[in-house]
Amino acid sequence: MGLYERLRKQHGAVAPVLLQDDVPAWLVLGYRENMVVARTPSRFSRDSRHWRHWPDNLIAPDSPLAPVLTWRPDCVSQDGEEHRRLRSAVTDGLARFDRRGIRRHIQRYANQLIDRFAMTGNTDLLAQYAQQLPMLVLIHLFGLPEEEGPRLVEASTELVRGTKAAVVHSAYIMDTLRRLVERKRADPGYDFASWLLEHPSRLTDDEVLHHLWLVLVTANETTTNLVANTLRVVLTDPRFRASLTGGLMTVPDAVEQVLWDEPPVTVCIGGYATADTHLGGRSIRAGDLLLLGLAAGNTDPSIRPDHSTPVHGNRSHLAFSRGAHECPGQDIGRTVTGIAVDTLLVRLPDVQLAVAESELSWTSSTWSRHLNALPVTFTPRWATGTGEAGDSPFGTWAAQTATGTDPTHDDVLTVPDNPAPPRSSRWDTLWRRLRGRD
Repeated sequence: MGLYERLRKQHGAVAPVLLQDDVPAWLVLGYRENMVVARTPSRFSRDSRHWRHWPDNLIAPDSPLAPVLTWRPDCVSQDGEEHRRLRSAVTDGLARFDRRGIRRHIQRYANQLIDRFAMTGNTDLLAQYAQQLPMLVLIHLFGLPEEEGPRLVEASTELVRGTKAAVVHSAYIMDTLRRLVERKRADPGYDFASWLLEHPSRLTDDEVLHHLWLVLVTANETTTNLVANTLRVVLTDPRFRASLTGGLMTVPDAVEQVLWDEPPVTVCIGGYATADTHLGGRSIRAGDLLLLGLAAGNTDPSIRPDHSTPVHGNRSHLAFSRGAHECPGQDIGRTVTGIAVDTLLVRLPDVQLAVAESELSWTSSTWSRHLNALPVTFTPRWATGTGEAGDSPFGTWAAQTATGTDPTHDDVLTVPDNPAPPRSSRWDTLWRRLRGRD
């Protein structure tokens, strides 16, 4: 955020920047300017084939930017009628899920993950909880075998972080999803992959594959970061936690506050200028790349002169972008985060950070920043009976991640059909009365 503010002071609402390999772009810092780029595809197309630097060969095939800037047959890379055709398949597919059913699965997975460390008195909430819960939910919605989860967590995380192996991880995800499409074409089920295949928009297998890749990577990245960021604020800001546990703020309100202050994605592709134009006092050439500064726009002094003023429940932030390409799965991400936070505080009400806040560290990329760990301590409690740490690939992966060994993925995740409910307590009852709407 310090970099964004320095750029804002030096350049105003739109700043010239260089990405990896000296790839030129414009970073949009102003809230209103971000809205203009996101809402006017006639001026700023999402079709990367408009980029005027393709002939310059600035991006090598193995560049971490290749998976981000290369055109794909998905709704994010399209405008107009073709975008509406493809996006309708995604939104209709997501809308078919029973919301109560999704909540039950999230609750079950959250309790199962907490069971694995509840009796230990300490854990890393990032590796053992925030990084696992979103992918457990996604592989269930996709109709993927649950043993695929640990490798997909690793691959999607490294892909978004822009490591040198980004292309390799992207290829692994595509191979996994390609096998899924083949299975679902032959044997459809009650899942997102099957519904994309049978949608009236008549997506090709290649289009289905790329939309599965898009939803899996972006949904896992944003939700993991949102869960981790929200938990970190709860653990490090006494006033925030007091408002939450005291009933002055509901869990959904808390999530919206975090989406304003620490959006899970800080920068994303905004579009490519379709003609010479002006934005924020800058002359933009046809084919220039523009980046949406989501985090910078959320702190624009013209709309938030005092960042300490609470914005509970206000959804006018840029965290999920805006316009025709606004994230279609954002409500599922909110639900996962809300249940993750709520369940943890009910199960472990005295959870606290195990290190000084100043000892927390992040790994940053162009697109986002990630906590490296979130160590906590709490009073050990009995598990609810939803599963032990050793009976799933996620439990194995989390344990080996903590020790730096190479995880294996041969076990099969076992989730009971009817997990035992959490043990009730006076705190549980009081918390459920105070937490407000879900």
